[in-house]
Formats: sequence, structure tokens, C-alpha cells
Amino acid sequence: MTLLRMKDLRALADDELRRKIAEIENDLLRERGIAAMGGAPPSPGRMRALRTNVARALTVLSERERKGAPATASA
Repeated sequence: MTLLRMKDLRALADDELRRKIAEIENDLLRERGIAAMGGAPPSPGRMRALRTNVARALTVLSERERKGAPATASA
């Protein structure tokens, strides 16, 4: 799995983005299970790439939620 680009993530609808996050987290769980059992993962950098992809997708979701929320006045 390659790194997902922000513009690609922003092009997805909310439902598709949540589905993508669930899929990536499932892959990450599988990779962590392999590592926990003492096996060497086929691609050591994949776990980092998966974590980065989840973080990017969650960032896009939180940006959308903040954009939809009413602005609060700061002192």
C-alpha cells in the first residue's frame, strides 16, 4: 500500500473515507499481529505507511467536521 495523497482523500465522500479508514486499520491490525507473534513483516515500512494513511484520513474528517461546526469567538 502506498501513501494516500491528501487531494485523493479530500475527493472521497465521508462514507467512503470512513470505509477506507476501517480497511487500513484492519490491515494495520494484521501487520501488528504478525509482528507480535515474532514473525518478520514482509515490508517493515508498511506499518508506518498504514499509520500515516490513517492519520491523514482522520485529519480530513476532522477538518470537515470543524468546517461544518459554527465558529466560536475567541478572546
